[in-house]
Amino acid sequence: MPMKTLFLNPPSFEGFDGGAGSRWPSTREIESYWYPVWLCYPAGMIEGSKVLDAPPHGVSIEQTVEQAKLYELLVLFTSSPGFHVDVKIAEMMKDSNPGLKVAFVGPPVTIEPDKVLNASKAIDFIVRREFDHQIANYANGAKLEDLPGVSFRKNGENVHNPEGGVIENLDELPWVSKIYKRDLDFHKYNVPFLLNPYISFYTTRGCPAMCTFCLWPQTHSGHRWRLRSSQDIANECRYVLENFPGLKEIFFDDDTFNYRKARTIELCAELKKINFTWSCTSRVTTDYETLKAMKDAGCRLLIVGYESGDEQILRNIKKGATIDMAKRFTDNCHKLGLVIHGDFIVGLPGETRETLRNTIDFAKRLDVETIQVSIAHAFPGTEFYDYAKKNNLVQINMADEEGHQLPNVVYPGILEKEELVDWVERFYGEYYFRPRAAWRIVRKAIFDNQERSRLYKEAKAFLSLRHKRKKYVAERKADRLLNAAG
Repeated sequence: MPMKTLFLNPPSFEGFDGGAGSRWPSTREIESYWYPVWLCYPAGMIEGSKVLDAPPHGVSIEQTVEQAKLYELLVLFTSSPGFHVDVKIAEMMKDSNPGLKVAFVGPPVTIEPDKVLNASKAIDFIVRREFDHQIANYANGAKLEDLPGVSFRKNGENVHNPEGGVIENLDELPWVSKIYKRDLDFHKYNVPFLLNPYISFYTTRGCPAMCTFCLWPQTHSGHRWRLRSSQDIANECRYVLENFPGLKEIFFDDDTFNYRKARTIELCAELKKINFTWSCTSRVTTDYETLKAMKDAGCRLLIVGYESGDEQILRNIKKGATIDMAKRFTDNCHKLGLVIHGDFIVGLPGETRETLRNTIDFAKRLDVETIQVSIAHAFPGTEFYDYAKKNNLVQINMADEEGHQLPNVVYPGILEKEELVDWVERFYGEYYFRPRAAWRIVRKAIFDNQERSRLYKEAKAFLSLRHKRKKYVAERKADRLLNAAG
């Protein structure tokens, strides 16, 4: 029998969406949770395992620690913002069950394996990058010395096994949706711009794009783009639709779903046969024919990383896209009736007040359904982090005491910490307090009771955070003035 294994996305800050399913681990403006997809693959390979996704299920640290007594192996997916809390939880679980073996996985262990191992004796080993087969094999009796990509302590020294290749045949992996059905309450997962309840999973791994700020391709899943077969994806969709009553949408949470035209059109031909609503990620390089095939197959919404409305910024971050591409893509989506959730970032390399003004004006011209404005985070292990470190731009804190984003990259004399936060507020305010954007929200509330209740809750959360941000900006400005005067 394999070791009794607990896969843990740990509790941290209240409302914190950690690294097990989130590319941008933080507490959101509006509470939302992604599925812990990475943990669910190996969980499907180990008989008797369990996935505990603490944040959306409201499981406390104390309740999590209690679980330690029931298991022999703990696999904890950690993130840079939550790492210090994760270590404490691991230590508490080890104290509760000294025989428990503890493995850490996730981007931080790939970037700084020695730092993670040295952080606590409670951590027995880590698995760098993809960890599916290594964890499953260890649970079934394999020795650490024989597992590629594993780091562990031996005779007082840290040992780092050479990395193995990535998983090429994704069809051989179990369906994560079966683990959702077994271990998770899918009603606990919500994302404001998706139709809830939703289910998400991957149709690919890796991303060929070279964006300097993006965490997973550089630290976890890699740049090699690997595909599941269209038939395997369609079959999992059928399983999901049959086994999650009340489901409103499937979300394909790939780094880039429609990177290759031929593959996207082939997959859409299979999805069209099923007749259901789905959404996905997209790049602005996608052409009209591909978008039309997606729309005809049931696609509703695209998450699109515009990032910036300044051409030079896009070049600085190696986005591989231009302003004209973004405009043409957005026009095509509007023509086809595809909804867009646009992602923008404040504080990228080369950012100035002028480039930020360009981006806000650009976003308003695009006029997509919803937007998210994030503060640029230079996560260790990314090219962006190396740039910021080299130029002495990195700050220590990535999040406040509640897990909300704080700038960890500032541009002294150009854009200070509080000004970057202020630009986020300005961006949201200018975008959503336009008559056209406001009417889109009000219209939903008028005609849909469920939507009205959801929007009311989200508005309260957003306005509360907005108040905190304004207070933070005011306090920081006051401190700066006092220091200048002193």
